[in-house]
Amino acid sequence: MAPPPPTGLRRLAAAFGHSLDGLADIWRSEAAFRLEAICLAASLPAAGWLGETPRHAATLIGSVLLIMIVEVLNSAIEATVDRIGPERHDLSRRAKDLGSLAVLLAVVLAALLWLAALLSHVRA
Repeated sequence: MAPPPPTGLRRLAAAFGHSLDGLADIWRSEAAFRLEAICLAASLPAAGWLGETPRHAATLIGSVLLIMIVEVLNSAIEATVDRIGPERHDLSRRAKDLGSLAVLLAVVLAALLWLAALLSHVRA
């Protein structure tokens, strides 16, 4: 019989460990995620410069984090589809295309927010 799942702080520690495993995996396997991490690092000082308020700067940084979150979910979709089987299937293509679309929409949202901040900064 399997031991009961951890609870309390042990559960939190286990979840954190799984999250770090996921970070290591996506870092190794996804060039797009590594590029997005570079963009996040660049966004920190840029948001401080462009952000009119701390909340505005946080929104700009959050838009880049959102891209990374959606990229992680897209990678999870792709891994799940690939696990099911290597054969081509319309539903597999659809799942992967929709995941890719989600990343694109997150990028468009971030681009709009950063462009609006830049235009506001230039006009000021």
